[in-house]
Amino acid sequence: MNFAGVSWYILAATHSTVKVSLQVIVITLPGLFVPFVGGVLIDRLDRRYLGVLLDFVRGVFVLATAYIAWKNHLQLWHLYAMTLITGVGSAVYWATVNALVQEVIPPSQFTGANAAVLVGVQSGMLIAGAFVGFVYDRAGIAGILAIDGLTYFASAFCLYRMRRGYVSPRDHQKYPREFSEATEATAEALETGGNPEVAEAGLSLAVYADLKEGFAYLKQQPLVRALGITHSIMMAGVVSANVVLVALANDILHAGARGLGFLEAGWATGAITGGLIASQLRSSLRMPLYIAACAVLAVGHMATPFVAFLSGAVMMQLLFGLCRAVGGVTAQSGLMAIVPRHFMGRTQSAMAILTTVVQLVMSLALGVIAQGAGLIAGYALLAILYAGATLSASRARLLSR
Repeated sequence: MNFAGVSWYILAATHSTVKVSLQVIVITLPGLFVPFVGGVLIDRLDRRYLGVLLDFVRGVFVLATAYIAWKNHLQLWHLYAMTLITGVGSAVYWATVNALVQEVIPPSQFTGANAAVLVGVQSGMLIAGAFVGFVYDRAGIAGILAIDGLTYFASAFCLYRMRRGYVSPRDHQKYPREFSEATEATAEALETGGNPEVAEAGLSLAVYADLKEGFAYLKQQPLVRALGITHSIMMAGVVSANVVLVALANDILHAGARGLGFLEAGWATGAITGGLIASQLRSSLRMPLYIAACAVLAVGHMATPFVAFLSGAVMMQLLFGLCRAVGGVTAQSGLMAIVPRHFMGRTQSAMAILTTVVQLVMSLALGVIAQGAGLIAGYALLAILYAGATLSASRARLLSR
């Protein structure tokens, strides 16, 4: 709701795809820096409590922005500031959730669990996207943000009720070296409280050691890298495409906010369907369909700006959502089956950093190109991005044999 509502508000207020792309950049930018520390925190702290904290903080700031809008004092910088804060939380949150799924679900159920998570997320997006499109004119940006802010608290409550007690990811570590020497020195200093300088320096060394260990692991795992790169490209394409999607609804389809709601609902419906299909696929079919899904996304985005009627555009979005779901479930299930639990946070964070880099480049490029050269050129750039994902998915299939 937040993302769709704010995007439409900015476009309506400024009539600039560049300003919309700036919003995407602001929400994406924290992903360049936060995951470096976030990945270490995910692999050290109870992932449930970390998720609750991230939800609570984001909910407070979104509700505060809704209050400002309700008082008719809203300016663009308020929205950009709120987007930056939610972006910082999101840079850690989804890596936390994915690592938590791996922690609480038996390996034999990874595919079904990832499909269930994706279906749940996309169901929310279906409701949210349609809601924003259909009631934006009545509720306004203040109403949209107020409802969105409350959903963060609902999410925090669900995570809190998931289990009891504190669970450290390191309790599941299977490698013989449980902690580095830096970590042991830090723990001793923190427990005694008698040498805060040692504790502070040791904590820094421990974080650095964990980062170094995570990069070393990824360097030795080409299959993990290939799956991660493909998944990052797909995620970056989904988010950055919002820049041209709002312009498509406004400038080509002439459907307004209601049309955007239909487009968002079509994408989410396809994603839900794709998640259900992916959960039932045999393992031998997943990688070939993964490659096919990336290829369809490439060809489909090239054709999208030529579909100038709403029902056809909705069907295209439905197809894109289905392909994204098949690809996402395949990639995440594959990673959970390969990556050890105590490396999952750092692996997910590395993917988040790559996703952020691609999103930043694509969002800025799409905003400038769509405004200067037109939507056809913008969608052609997205097609090239997904063509790269197709090549990366093909490499992942070769490495998995």
